[in-house]
Amino acid sequence: MSAIIQVTNISKQYRLGQVGTGTISHDLNRWWHRVRGKEDPYIKIGEENDRSKKGESDYAWALRDINFEVQQGEVLGIIGRNGAGKSTLLKILSRTTSPTTGQINIKGRVASLLEVGTGFHPELTGRENIFLNGAILGMTKQEIKRKFDEIVDFAGVERYIDTPVKRYSSGMYVRLAFAVSANLESEILIVDEVLAVGDTEFQKKCLGKMNDVSKGEGRTVLFVSHDMQAVSTLTTKAIFLNQGVIVKSGYTREIIKLYIDSKKATGLEYVADGLNKDPHVSKINLETSLPNNHQLNGDKMQVIVTLTSHFPIKGACFSIQFVDSKERNFSHFWIFDKEIEYCRESGTYQLTCSIPALRLYMGKYYLKCYFSEGPGGRVFEVLENICPFEVKMYDSTREEFQWYPEACAYIEESKWDVKKLEHANIEPFQKK
Repeated sequence: MSAIIQVTNISKQYRLGQVGTGTISHDLNRWWHRVRGKEDPYIKIGEENDRSKKGESDYAWALRDINFEVQQGEVLGIIGRNGAGKSTLLKILSRTTSPTTGQINIKGRVASLLEVGTGFHPELTGRENIFLNGAILGMTKQEIKRKFDEIVDFAGVERYIDTPVKRYSSGMYVRLAFAVSANLESEILIVDEVLAVGDTEFQKKCLGKMNDVSKGEGRTVLFVSHDMQAVSTLTTKAIFLNQGVIVKSGYTREIIKLYIDSKKATGLEYVADGLNKDPHVSKINLETSLPNNHQLNGDKMQVIVTLTSHFPIKGACFSIQFVDSKERNFSHFWIFDKEIEYCRESGTYQLTCSIPALRLYMGKYYLKCYFSEGPGGRVFEVLENICPFEVKMYDSTREEFQWYPEACAYIEESKWDVKKLEHANIEPFQKK
């Protein structure tokens, strides 16, 4: 079976801070090489797209040597961190931007939902925009009329269908835009992260629709999301992008595991890598009941947290979540300043969370921590995927074991203790 999408050696280069090449000399140099049949002189110039580092070159590769195929009726997930090149790839596939090098072969019409309001004219009404989008896809007026009621019903915006879309909320925009993209008869549907704008009910509705159009109608879907649960539910194959290159492609479960593992810490201790935040979490120690990062179901666990602040905090709040490999939260513990006083004066504080009997189903877990003021206040720091540990359901060296077969998470009791470390060495804070 031939591929409906075939991507061959696609690369995309941008000049930072400029539109086009940025200078007349560069334009002339490109033209001079082109008329002599030579390649673009700036193609080989450029650095990888690492947004966290200051580069030496004015050129950056958003994508580099991308190759893959998608079969008809397949749902392909594209995952990666922010800045990995996911949206750039979808824009190239949607033909809203051109690749610097490489070739794309697409068989069929493409409907894209890349950002809120894509393809909508703000001055036109919802009704007029439905017909406009259908016409762009090459549909006749009669074909669009036949689908019109279905689109409006799916979007749930019938009352506002004759109102200019510039007056729509972002949620209404997404509802109508997705309804148009999913219900008009395109062979390929491309959906970026925009579904995160909609409410939970509509997100489930969209996922169900994408599943229907792929399995029931044989249409192809490309789906980008940071929601690993949605990706694992909807897709069978996935691509992991990092800094503009494909790390690996294959079956979704395998690719999600690789992506999640690439973000994880490896030890039971977290230590801050710098003093560029104030206040900040200096250190976190996780004490498991068994060696080698293992915790026995039902055993005691302690989390010891060290916080440092160079100024008093009004109403401090610190919370700990235990999340699994799909970043689902299973247990949540928190301590508010109004319950136990801490951080009301500048200094270093040690918070100890003791859990008498941690009952989690067997598997791998990580800590996710928040350090902030009270509800509605400033968020000082969020730490994700740190201090990994694995839960075992039994220990062969012990005679007693109690099995909990019908649940994988329990609401735990915990006890918090706080003390100020009077002799802690606090380095001067240097704001960057």
